[in-house]
Amino acid sequence: MGKPDAEGHGPPDGLPDLPPEWGRIVVPDDASTLASEAAEVRRELRRAAGHHTGHRALTLPLLVLLVAVLTTLTGLVAVTWPRAGRGTDRPTPAPSTPPVALAGQALPALDLVDAGQAPVPLRGLLPAMIILVDDCGCPDVVTEAVAAAPAGVTVVTVTEQRAVATSPPVNGVRALADPAGGLRSFLGPGAANALLVDRTGVVTRVLPDPGPVEAYQDDLSALAG
Repeated sequence: MGKPDAEGHGPPDGLPDLPPEWGRIVVPDDASTLASEAAEVRRELRRAAGHHTGHRALTLPLLVLLVAVLTTLTGLVAVTWPRAGRGTDRPTPAPSTPPVALAGQALPALDLVDAGQAPVPLRGLLPAMIILVDDCGCPDVVTEAVAAAPAGVTVVTVTEQRAVATSPPVNGVRALADPAGGLRSFLGPGAANALLVDRTGVVTRVLPDPGPVEAYQDDLSALAG
């Protein structure tokens, strides 16, 4: 039970005593007299609520920014971190076949066309020295090859144009066109200007730059064997 106050009024039965540090509590008859105290309490509550809300308003963007930074860093690490056995997204393109590697390979069965657009099987002209005149641009090489070629060896000039150039004609030369680009596809871009092929269809020598006939005279003569 609480003790009676200075005026002899004790607390209601069943209610605990108020803390002594609160001092003497007087409940006025007119509640309006507490308006100023209530206003002060409301101001304190709003100030506390504003501080809490501002803290939350500042904390939320910081959390979002932190999550975004961590996500970005995780993605960069996953992409750049080396892993054993990690495959590439795309296969690495194979390098072009070097000219020297063509020696010993079989010439594909290609049909070229003559001046009348009639098909001509290239293998039917073997053994032969085949000169790609579009890249060579060397009439002297063609003339020297014709002069040095032994009997039975055909000198074939090939252009990638749709039709064979009719002038200037060179005696002893079989001029053909390869509009489909099959021969160039076999050789690779810029791989060779001329090649020597024996009667079995095997490339015996590749000449990126034919040069003087003395440089390949022996190989040209060997085609007749």
